[in-house]
Amino acid sequence: MEHWGVENFDAVETVDLERERDLHGLFSQSDPMRVLAELGVLRGRSVTPGKTLLFLDEIQACPPALALLRYFHELMPELHVIAAGSLLDFALREFEYSMPVGRIEFLHLQPMSFEEFLAATEGEALVDYLKTWSLAQPPSEAVSKRFFEVMRRYFFVGGMPEAVAAYAARKDLLEVQRIQTALVETVQADFGKYGPRRLQELMRKTYRHIAENVGRKIKFVNISREERSADVRHALELLTMSRVVHPVVHTSANGLPLGAERDERHFKALFLDIGLVNRLCGLNLIGAEDLITVNEGALAEQFVGQQLLCAAPAFEDPQLFYWAREARNANAEVDFVISRNQEILPVEVKAGRTGTLRSTFQFLREKRRKGAVRFYTGSPVLEDIELPGEDGITVQLLSLPLYAVGQLDRLLGEWFRKPAMDTTTGTKE
Repeated sequence: MEHWGVENFDAVETVDLERERDLHGLFSQSDPMRVLAELGVLRGRSVTPGKTLLFLDEIQACPPALALLRYFHELMPELHVIAAGSLLDFALREFEYSMPVGRIEFLHLQPMSFEEFLAATEGEALVDYLKTWSLAQPPSEAVSKRFFEVMRRYFFVGGMPEAVAAYAARKDLLEVQRIQTALVETVQADFGKYGPRRLQELMRKTYRHIAENVGRKIKFVNISREERSADVRHALELLTMSRVVHPVVHTSANGLPLGAERDERHFKALFLDIGLVNRLCGLNLIGAEDLITVNEGALAEQFVGQQLLCAAPAFEDPQLFYWAREARNANAEVDFVISRNQEILPVEVKAGRTGTLRSTFQFLREKRRKGAVRFYTGSPVLEDIELPGEDGITVQLLSLPLYAVGQLDRLLGEWFRKPAMDTTTGTKE
């Protein structure tokens, strides 16, 4: 935010409300002009509306400053103010002041996307190409191989900015590993603020369990057999509120919106970042790029889910859904279900070039849907497929390389512009 401020304003005035606690009294009043005047006296420089960006960092440490944002908006609309904070969900849950409804726009930050990682480590040329190829003119084998190489590096470095910066500067995986270790240990040390020691220990168990079981349905008994399910659920809710864990909730997917048929009793979970998943699982990054790890499938699912979260508009708190059918001798599970252009699409993730699509076909058959998406390590292909067991019913399958997740909406737009498929007759509409 400071970097963006320097590019767009004459000056940036940063106030770290966690470190500069002596300023809390200043931001506890409701007169923004007095706040700016006194801040200018203390800093020896003025904050000029229209020229200075006021950046309130770690705002969760000073809840009155959240309420003050309303008065900045109403009384000094010409002043640009950005606030940032971690654990804001907790601060807002215990917020004792009048919430400035309609006066604040929330933006949700994710770890760096694959495209951002690509730009930071390889330069803009590859990113520009990734954003422009089409289904009619897909990347050559050589270019595709390069994308997969960088994507695999992203699997281990991840998208945490400090880790990416270290790798971009020195290509030092040992330094990346040190940074990742510090991050996962710091997060666990921070559990002390959530409650008694027993809860802290349960949060640590849950934290590690999610990282080690990405993409698997969460069962509380598998996290801890000694603790009550209600306690495990509470620990998981705390991790979700802190944005360390992101649930992927079951939906029946009979219609839109997908969230209308969500079933929060059944869910999977993604971890904050794919690089931190490997660190918590104890993977040594030195030489890891040449390894075929035992959790390749889970990493591919974490990667796709993480990129889908990154692709969501920043002003939305993104949600992810999956679909499952549990029946004797007929279990089926689709990794993700998304909605685009009023269409419901099942999304399958494969860590290799092959793999059955039995669950996807089951979904398409039951929901009478006309198309599906597969991410895998093969080439882009849009093909018509006859549904097994359904004579004459044809669906379309869009198969995309894993590295193209961030380009999904653009490529779906290209797909949707083609003639649609009638799922009852298999003929062109």
